[in-house]
Amino acid sequence: MTPPEPYLGITDHTPVRLHILSVLVENKAGVLARIAGLFARRGFNIYSLAVAPAESNARFSRVTIVVDAESAPLEQIVGQLDKLVNVVAITDISPKDALERELLLATIKTDVDNRTSLLDIIASAGAAIVDVDAKSVTVMLAATPGNCDGLEKALEGFSDVELHRTGRVALPRLGKTAHAY
Repeated sequence: MTPPEPYLGITDHTPVRLHILSVLVENKAGVLARIAGLFARRGFNIYSLAVAPAESNARFSRVTIVVDAESAPLEQIVGQLDKLVNVVAITDISPKDALERELLLATIKTDVDNRTSLLDIIASAGAAIVDVDAKSVTVMLAATPGNCDGLEKALEGFSDVELHRTGRVALPRLGKTAHAY
């Protein structure tokens, strides 16, 4: 079976050719540093990186790496990852067959003049208010990367925004298979 072709993962920020790699690794100290070091040494570009324990087994972690396929051929990236001792399995998830989500948290300074427009933006984006005081609002959006891009763009009109995004996590859609290496 040949690996899926990369697709043009267009977001408002960076139109690049992306691949989603789901890498199961042993949950040991230094594994993430070795993965990041491998990418740095080889000049591979990491577009997004997310790590968490896999399933209920704390012995393994799942690393979701969104890679820029133009920085190096996918086969070269996978081959280098596969050489790392703590890597158990590598799966390439085609973006068209993936369910992708990202978390965005943003704290926005507000006043009487802009609070109503901010609440409209929050409601239209499907975001939730998770903290509020007299001078600011913190919102959360767990959605597709494109929806997070949309909210981020809508918040650009506010002068004081502290914004954080997690990076993508992905699973294959039901009935779709990912390419395992």
